[in-house]
Amino acid sequence: MDISVLGPFDVRISGSPITPTAAKPAKLLALLAIEKGRTVALDDCIRELWPRRAPRTANAAIHTYISKLREAVAAAAPGLDPKSVIATRPGGYVLTPHNWSSDQEEFERLAERGHRAAASADDAAASTQFRRALALWTGTALSNVEAGPLLQRRRAELEERRKSAYERCVAAELRLGRHYELLGELVAQASADRTDEQLHAHLMLALYRVGRRVQALQVYRNLRHQLVNELGLEPSPVVQALQRAILTADRSLHQVGDAGQVRRSA
Repeated sequence: MDISVLGPFDVRISGSPITPTAAKPAKLLALLAIEKGRTVALDDCIRELWPRRAPRTANAAIHTYISKLREAVAAAAPGLDPKSVIATRPGGYVLTPHNWSSDQEEFERLAERGHRAAASADDAAASTQFRRALALWTGTALSNVEAGPLLQRRRAELEERRKSAYERCVAAELRLGRHYELLGELVAQASADRTDEQLHAHLMLALYRVGRRVQALQVYRNLRHQLVNELGLEPSPVVQALQRAILTADRSLHQVGDAGQVRRSA
């Protein structure tokens, strides 16, 4: 079974899709899939499918959806017991596929390698592992699923892990002196998230290193404008220190091995 959640949700067995077209069964399968072998309580299934008010027939409807999902498993893999794939447990259900692959699990495995490499100051290895992890994403997690409260939380958790991996990847690559290669994607990322201070700090540093100091300072002004007007906040002390370092042409900003280590000059 191949499970994709880092973009459009899709589940396949031997290449055959089993993701339902109907919204609620698809949402139920997504909830089971994203929990990665953990039992999902019946009450949680109901809350996900009917977040406002569950009908009296909710239990029966869940049972029907589970039966339909098992039928899809049986059709895709006739030699496989569908009840061993979507198993009933006391109080809920669990997805326990045989020989499964999950882009979510692969992302988490590669990202963890990247974090360990970054912690060990092995920036080249960190960049490699983070880039492999990030390449698994094809869009917003579960982009084709109308998520309820539980899937929304899981989606937010995944997106935060993605963001963390990207920021640490860029930091490692700036330390490796890859500012020219990073510039285009940093401009796009900063345009998409106008209040992310770390992302804008990376862009400021990359612009400064390629000789575009005026534009680096404009990025700071744009960031400050967004933060003050949207959140009533000034940029963090670290970002302010980076702006001062750019204004004074601090030589330490060109030391590629120290990217992101902004000297707090007055």
